[in-house]
Amino acid sequence: MTGPVEERPGAEDQPTTGGPVAGASTDGGPAGPEQRRSGLRNPDKAVRGLGAGTLALEALVLLLAIQPIRVVGGHLSGTAVAAIVTLAVACVLLAGQMKRPWAWHAGTVLQGLLLLSGLLHWSLLVLGVMFALVWAYALHVRRIILG
Repeated sequence: MTGPVEERPGAEDQPTTGGPVAGASTDGGPAGPEQRRSGLRNPDKAVRGLGAGTLALEALVLLLAIQPIRVVGGHLSGTAVAAIVTLAVACVLLAGQMKRPWAWHAGTVLQGLLLLSGLLHWSLLVLGVMFALVWAYALHVRRIILG
C-alpha cells in the first residue's frame, strides 16, 4: 500500500516527459560541482564519528586486554601496564578532539606508539598491528568520503 497521493502546487507546470529538468541532477541533489560524492547529509560528522569510534574501541580493548595478557601471556611489567593505561587515556582524549584537523595525525602517531609498546610485550605488538590496520582503513574511508 502506498497511501494517498499528495498534490503539489504548481505540479501542472512541470514537464511530464520523465526526463531530468535542465540544471537538475538525476539523483535529486544539486547539480554541478556542488554535488556531494558520498550521499551523506553531513560527511564531516560521519567521518569524525568513525575516527572517534575507532579510538574509543581501541581504548576499551587496551584496558580489557591487561588481565588476559597477565594471565595467558606471561609476565607483564608495571611499565607495560602503565603504557597500556596511558595509551588508552590518550585514545579517549583524542576521540573527543576529532573535530580538530590535527587529531587524525595524532591518531596515526598513537598507532605508532602502540606498535612501539610491542617492545614491552609481544601481545602489545599484535594489538598494535591490528589497530594500525583498522586506523589505516578509517583513513582510507575518510579520504574517499571527504576527497
